[in-house]
Amino acid sequence: MKKRKTLFGLLTCISILIILYALADNYVIDPGAEEFLSHKTGLKRELNLPVWLNVMHVHVAFACIAMAAGLLNFSNRFFEKSRKLHRINGYVYIVSVLLVVLTSGYMAPYATGGKISSMGFNALNIIWLLITIAALVQIKKKRIIRHRNWMIRSYAFCFTNMLIHLVTSLLHQGFGLVYVASYTIGVYGSIVLLLVIPEVMIRKILVK
Repeated sequence: MKKRKTLFGLLTCISILIILYALADNYVIDPGAEEFLSHKTGLKRELNLPVWLNVMHVHVAFACIAMAAGLLNFSNRFFEKSRKLHRINGYVYIVSVLLVVLTSGYMAPYATGGKISSMGFNALNIIWLLITIAALVQIKKKRIIRHRNWMIRSYAFCFTNMLIHLVTSLLHQGFGLVYVASYTIGVYGSIVLLLVIPEVMIRKILVK
């Protein structure tokens, strides 16, 4: 129980920091995404900047909502206070994930690194959606522990952007690899991490 409380406290701090940073960076500091777009070279598709920016802002907004909603539903206090609100908030999370996946699907063809990165993002989107659906199916069957475990797996994907940029920064700034290659490796590396980390948590910390 103590491990779970510590883990939830750490998760809360990290999630709040990521949400605040994402909102500040995308809506205040760099609303035109100039820094991010500076790395997109040699695009085979013409980028309609106003449309792309609007889609990106929707993407970021619902990614933050998904992160907040998922975090709230991991709170035992919130669950015990109102199961109805827990259920409603769960659907908010699912809808948010769907919108994040759809907007990501639009942006994928313009991903830094070209087609290879685009394929990686599409794979991420499909995996996240399937895992989230699995969590929904389990709770419909009243399998609470399995539902929780699938939600942990799903929630991990809320940290996709953070992991991609951490791996990219490590390879680009730490090892001097060119940015585009670092970013592409970051996309595929994050898939592995997002599948492995939750499994370790479930088996080593949350197992019953």
